Amino acid sequence: MVAEKIRRSWRLTPTTIAPLLVCTWAICSAVATALNLESVRVLELQTQSLFFHLRGPVRQPDNIVILAIDDASIDNDDDASSDKSLSKDFSKTKELAAIESWPWRRTAYAQAIERVMAAGARAVAVDIVLDVPSLFPEDDRQLQATLNRHAGRVTLAASHAPSSSTGGGLEQLIYPDSMFQTAPKSIGFINYQSEADGSLRRFTDSYLNSRIDPDLRDSQEGIIAFSQASLQSASLPFSPGGNRYIFFYGEEKTFPTISFWEVLHSENWEVLRQQRVFKNKLVLIGPTATLLHDKHLTPVGVMSGVEIHANAIATMLEGRAISEAVPNSPWRGVLILLGVGGVNLVLGKLFKRSTSVFLAALAVGGGWVGVSYFCFVYGGLILPVTAPAIAICLSGLSYLSTGALSDQFEKRRLRRTLERYVASPIVKEILSQPEDFQALLQGRKLKAAVLFCDVRGFTSLSYQLSAEQLVAQLNAYLNAMVEAIVSARGTIDKFIGDSVMAEFGSPVSQGEKNDAMNSIRAALAMRKALLQLQLRWRKQGKVLFHHGIGISYGEVIAGNIGSLQRMEYTVIGDAVNVASRVQGLTKEIGTDILITEALRKLVQDKIETVFVGERLLRGREANPVRIYSLIGLKGGDRQLYEQVQAGLPKLEAEKHISEDLDREC
Repeated sequence: MVAEKIRRSWRLTPTTIAPLLVCTWAICSAVATALNLESVRVLELQTQSLFFHLRGPVRQPDNIVILAIDDASIDNDDDASSDKSLSKDFSKTKELAAIESWPWRRTAYAQAIERVMAAGARAVAVDIVLDVPSLFPEDDRQLQATLNRHAGRVTLAASHAPSSSTGGGLEQLIYPDSMFQTAPKSIGFINYQSEADGSLRRFTDSYLNSRIDPDLRDSQEGIIAFSQASLQSASLPFSPGGNRYIFFYGEEKTFPTISFWEVLHSENWEVLRQQRVFKNKLVLIGPTATLLHDKHLTPVGVMSGVEIHANAIATMLEGRAISEAVPNSPWRGVLILLGVGGVNLVLGKLFKRSTSVFLAALAVGGGWVGVSYFCFVYGGLILPVTAPAIAICLSGLSYLSTGALSDQFEKRRLRRTLERYVASPIVKEILSQPEDFQALLQGRKLKAAVLFCDVRGFTSLSYQLSAEQLVAQLNAYLNAMVEAIVSARGTIDKFIGDSVMAEFGSPVSQGEKNDAMNSIRAALAMRKALLQLQLRWRKQGKVLFHHGIGISYGEVIAGNIGSLQRMEYTVIGDAVNVASRVQGLTKEIGTDILITEALRKLVQDKIETVFVGERLLRGREANPVRIYSLIGLKGGDRQLYEQVQAGLPKLEAEKHISEDLDREC
């Protein structure tokens, strides 16, 4: 028995498949996360980009200004000016001669640095690698003098490039030319690690250091990131970025940006100086012009390298670097396995309906995305989002799909079960209702009319007829009785030898009065059907028999009852016992249909009855039951009732019925 229970509970059904699918999704998402698969990584990065866009721009620190080598400074085009109120004409002013053609003469950088420093800038960071002398030695010496004059306050750019000695596998650092290295600690590399989606978004100190050719690593020791070197030059406190992520403050041009040419143009420069644009600012000089190809993909869109540096500097300045909540990917996988599997298995236990589980899973998945967004934007923490959210939603979808399959199986099983007892139209009506099909077969209390019908003298008939004759005649009788019951929307509960048990109001009720009236109609139809059979049997010379019908109304318990080997839909309870006992009184009283007072009260305005007395029924000795003989529908023909009474075996009690026919309805 125990083995049978285990076998049944673990067989593959839609109900048991759902938890298996949940575990499968949990394992898949956990493994994909633990292995840090590129597809999962790309999804996570795209989700982080979405979070940035949903968050919108954030107020940036007010002490960072970009001096942009922009299209207006490169193109020699008045219409390209970033400020239409300021005029420039490169061909008419000697002040702009240094930037007439690219690459610019080094005097342009020297003059710009001198002017912004004189205007009160804290420091300047130049996002251009000055790795070789220019064609104008005097210009280089002028820039060198400027750097010496402001040593330690001007950061120069270094860059990683493929190492020729390793065929490009590792990298070497390209320094500024030695004549410009006036303050080695004010040199920083400008590279960022490209992520799986091709975007730049992370402080990459440790990554780039690991990529340096080992033969060159000692000579390059001490070179730090450009953003960190810039903050050190400005003597500003900051939190190192390490291997964390940049907090992007908004799309391109979020930071104040001044066109480079405006600093060289005296008239425009005077306006900037009076406006104290550079006072106490960290000034970043770098290319933004399309011609210079220094545009990169970031979480907030395409952005110039110098503005990426600005975001990195601002992030460290305000301590807003974003970190992985669980840096170790295998541990992330373990947590996802436990979280996704546990949550969905709990949801499967909490909710019975598959649609509820699906909606709850969507809510949990959406809630997790919301929590991840909140932690990302306001807590600076990156939680795994897409893998667990997708796994949770797929698990919910698994419950929904397997639940739909289970519903189909349950419908078929319920149809097979009910079609043995009720008419097909009623079965269709039951199955069309939104009620849980399984609940129809589980134990539940309801009120119903219960009908028992039994052939009288069946034992003696079995001696008079051969087995074949008896079975054929009994089947003809039962077919007629079942048709009468089913036509009145009754449910055939069971056959007990020559007896029939039926109920009205289970599994689906039509309302108390309708259920009661349907049982009356069924009993009257059964009376008529038996009379028609008797007429046919008399002509065929067959043995005639009679039956007794008892009907009660009350509370019953309905459901699939039985053992693992055999289950059947039935009702049990006091109303069932009363109906059976009342049916047994029909022979004693001498009538074919008896009903209880509980049933009569529901339909007394539609039927005619005769009160036959109170009876103590076996099992209810303390509560006598008032019993009535059913004549027919009110205003109907009594002929059938009288015909039945004339044909029934007469008992002593029959005279009481005749005396009361005209006295009670």
